[in-house]
Amino acid sequence: MSGFAVRPGCLDACPAMARDDARHSAADEPGCRQFDVVLPETERGQVVFHEAHGGRAGFDAHLGTAHLARFRAGFPAPPPQERPGRFAALQHG
Repeated sequence: MSGFAVRPGCLDACPAMARDDARHSAADEPGCRQFDVVLPETERGQVVFHEAHGGRAGFDAHLGTAHLARFRAGFPAPPPQERPGRFAALQHG
């Protein structure tokens, strides 16, 4: 799971760009098991990605994709605050 704050000028475009990244991750990456885009109700301007990849190699491959580059390029400036991703091992599912 990772997340970031969105600059006010990017609030309207961000959800569509995030959904595009999520759709392509799920459809085009064999290692992507799940990719959810979450907009917390009480924290306007925050975006959380809940991603499940088939191991660290799958996530590392995701970082080099064209759709992630397109998502990142869609912002006029980098997010002011980015929460680093956390990795965990699935115990049940």
